[in-house]
Amino acid sequence: MGLTEYLVLAGVLALVAVALVVGLVRRGGGRAGLEQPPARATEQVPTPTDDADAVPGVVLEGASATPVLDRPEAAGSRLVRLRARLAGSQSGLGRGLLALLSRDRLDEDAWEELEDTLLTADVGVGPTTELVGRLRTRLRVEGGSAADARNVLREELLALVDPGMDRSLNVGASDGAPAVVLVVGVNGAGKTTSVGKIARVLVAEERSVLMGAADTFRAAATEQLATWGERVGVEVVSGPEGSDPASVAFEAVRTGLERGVDVVLVDTAGRLQNKAGLMDELGKVKRVIEKQVPVREVLLVLDATTGQNGLVQARVFSEVVNVTGIVLTKLDGSAKGGIVVAVQRELGVPVKLIGLGEGPDDLAPFVPEEFVDALLDG
Repeated sequence: MGLTEYLVLAGVLALVAVALVVGLVRRGGGRAGLEQPPARATEQVPTPTDDADAVPGVVLEGASATPVLDRPEAAGSRLVRLRARLAGSQSGLGRGLLALLSRDRLDEDAWEELEDTLLTADVGVGPTTELVGRLRTRLRVEGGSAADARNVLREELLALVDPGMDRSLNVGASDGAPAVVLVVGVNGAGKTTSVGKIARVLVAEERSVLMGAADTFRAAATEQLATWGERVGVEVVSGPEGSDPASVAFEAVRTGLERGVDVVLVDTAGRLQNKAGLMDELGKVKRVIEKQVPVREVLLVLDATTGQNGLVQARVFSEVVNVTGIVLTKLDGSAKGGIVVAVQRELGVPVKLIGLGEGPDDLAPFVPEEFVDALLDG
């Protein structure tokens, strides 16, 4: 082999060697890219200790966090807010009455129009006739300005609502036995929600409460009550869907007696007033409860938007379970504020609570003066 050929062969071998080295380096770099170890953390993870404050924001495994329970806002601020809502919810009933009474001349057409306004607001025929008669007499005798007319109207409306009725809930202590409150009403009136809201207020008053889910024909009612129980820290006694409501009510009261609670709230099925069998069953629930302790309150939940139909419901329920108080819901969405007067006259029992919305704080004691002022300010 000549020198030239030797040099060519040596150059080829050198090129092959370089190529092999480069290939190995590339394959090694690729493997490193896929299998790179994770970057080392720059912050150390704190070691769990028995001192929870040592690890802010961390709940140790197995530790149970204390649930945050609902509590109503202060009564004063709640009533101010509810009055403002009520004032704007009556579609100008008070303004309409004042406009009529402030006319320079009150002729028969004006008085008929005033009667129609009251009847449309579901005040009822009897109370409307009484109110118009008293207004006619007083304004004819006393006369006066528009401000005087407003004062007269306020006084007469307040008398019609009857501020002398006892509107307190009868849930005070009595010989160690719980005060049993039976809550009744038709489906859709807001009955189960009202039970939860009442429990919320009672707990805020430092009363121990237990709820009985005796609306066993509607699974959603039991679930809804259980949700309220979790929110306010109240135990709920329930049974299987479709079980005997009276047995659930009996067990709830028995449990309340054993545990020494202050109040047992019993939610019942939404009875239709035209279902005689269901109404009889509601009477049975009350009788079974009273084998242990008396029922202290029977609260009838009525939807204010049902108007005169609510009076039919009220009449039938009162015949079965002796209603002691009325919870009037959905008053914020109705121009039918007169139902307060009509239902009290029908049953001879007071409206004790009113619902003015869907919020947890939207159930409040019924205060006649606040109600009338809200009507006139609306």
